[in-house]
Amino acid sequence: MRMSEFQRACAEEFGEDYSRVLVRDHWLAVLGGTAQEALARGVAARDVWRALCEDLQVPVERRYGRGLLDPRRD
Repeated sequence: MRMSEFQRACAEEFGEDYSRVLVRDHWLAVLGGTAQEALARGVAARDVWRALCEDLQVPVERRYGRGLLDPRRD
């Protein structure tokens, strides 16, 4: 998953404005920080997206974001 795909998936799932707040401020225990911090440390965007989806209980059928390929096929 590219960074642009991550940003698009977040915006489509959570809304343009709220997704920015989540990425910046939402603590992801599994990653030991926020999504923004994890990405800055080099955690793959796909892993950050999965962590957000798990933590925020996004239904499985929406975890890939509209227009994104199933990450198991990448």
